[in-house]
Amino acid sequence: MAEIEYSREGHVAHVRLSRPKSLNAINAAMETALAEAWNQINSDPEVWVAVLSAEGERAFCAGGDVSGEGGHAARVAIGGGITGVGGPLLKLKKPLVAAVQGYVLGGGFELAMCADIIVAASNAQFGLPETKVGIIGECGVLHRAIRQLPYRIAMAMILTGDRMNARDALGYGLVNEVVEPQELRDAAARWAAKIVAASPLAVQAAKDAALQGLGWPLEVALSTRYEPIERYAVSEDRNEGRKAFAEKRSPQWQGR
Repeated sequence: MAEIEYSREGHVAHVRLSRPKSLNAINAAMETALAEAWNQINSDPEVWVAVLSAEGERAFCAGGDVSGEGGHAARVAIGGGITGVGGPLLKLKKPLVAAVQGYVLGGGFELAMCADIIVAASNAQFGLPETKVGIIGECGVLHRAIRQLPYRIAMAMILTGDRMNARDALGYGLVNEVVEPQELRDAAARWAAKIVAASPLAVQAAKDAALQGLGWPLEVALSTRYEPIERYAVSEDRNEGRKAFAEKRSPQWQGR
């Protein structure tokens, strides 16, 4: 995984983009590495939350690599999202915290929007430069932006290519917190710790249900049974949660 760094500390997996000289632009090798990392996180029961970050002060990710260096993989799926520009579509089961700084543009913006929690450095700039520079493809980033931002704010970014600063992003609910650049890593760790303190199976079941029902009418979402929630109902962690509450102590989650 040369294009990214992958590690695990306790129940927290860390995925770090590692092409700072290229502003962490996404090439084919990075797409492959990201897909491998997310699949590893999905399959490892000891991972309860993931943190996505990037090397360098100038950029989280400036989008797809247009230099031609390293080429791009064949389009396995339209709008890779969490796996980059053209990687395979993949559903991350575990919660994801993104820590972003500097340029968060195009495919990099989409990568950040795939996270459940976004912490932004005060120097972060979010943008959709595709129309301004005359490069437009399937652009999954457009579909995510129009769903995660107010309609006219998203359309202004899409049609003009103008960027949004971190404070405005906080005001529109795009990010959860804005901190100074030197505080970014600690802020992401703090959010990850909050999630780890909750029942991992309950967290995963809640994420699955919330995202699955997002595009449905409310009546359908309310009347649907969600398999992860059904499984959690007979889990050891559910019993531990009830026992800890009755005994007035902190629960000791096992993830099973």
